Amino acid sequence: MNPTLLAAACFMVTLCCYYLGKAAYARWPRPWLLPLVTVPALLILLVVVSGIPYAVYFADTRWLVWLLGPATVAFALPIYHQRELIRRYPLSLTAGVVVGVLLGLASSWLLARLFHLPDEVARSLLPRSVSTPFAILASDYFGGSHQLTALFVIVTGVFGMILGEAMLVLLGLRSKLARGALFGAAAHAAGTVKAREIGAEEGAVASLVMMFAGILMVLLAPWFAQWVI
Repeated sequence: MNPTLLAAACFMVTLCCYYLGKAAYARWPRPWLLPLVTVPALLILLVVVSGIPYAVYFADTRWLVWLLGPATVAFALPIYHQRELIRRYPLSLTAGVVVGVLLGLASSWLLARLFHLPDEVARSLLPRSVSTPFAILASDYFGGSHQLTALFVIVTGVFGMILGEAMLVLLGLRSKLARGALFGAAAHAAGTVKAREIGAEEGAVASLVMMFAGILMVLLAPWFAQWVI
C-alpha cells in the first residue's frame, strides 16, 4: 500500500476505534468496556490481522502520543475551575495525594522485587499509579519503556476502578471527599470516570487528586530513581 494511504488508514482506524469504544461504554457502562480496555484491544487485533508491523503503525500515529504533552498542560484548567474545593480541603487533598503516590511507588517497587521482574519491566512499573501523561514523563526518569508504562497504567486503572467500588462498601466510606480521593489516587483516569458516575463532588475530588498525584509523581521521580535504581 502507498505509504501516505497507510498513514491515513492507521490514523482513521485509531479514531474509529476510539469513538466506537466511547459509544459502547456510554451505552453499556461496564468496566471491561472502558475505552482504555476496548480501544487498545481492537487496535492490537486489527494490526495483527492486517499484518502491519507495530513500528509502522506507531510511525504513522506517533503524533497522537505527542498530544499527551498539551493534554498534560490542559490539566491546569480543571484545577483552576475547582480552586474553591482546594481552598475548602487543602490538608485532606494534600494527604490523599501524598499517601496515594507514596503507596503506589512502594507497592510497585515491592511487586518488582517479589516477582523478580526484569529490569526494564520493573522500571516501567514504578509510575503505574498516575495517569498516562504523567506516568510516561516519570518513566523517562526511571529508565522504563513508554509502551509498558502505558499498559501498566491501564491495568492499574481498570482494576482500581473495579476494586474501588468493593472498597467503598467494605470501608463504609460516606464522605464524598474520601470516596473521590480513593478513586483519584488508586485508579486515576478510570477511577475519575467512576467517581463522576457516583456524584459531581466525588468526580471533582477524584480529578484534583489524580492531577496533583501526577504532578507529584513527576517531581519525585528523579529523587526516587536515584534511591531505588
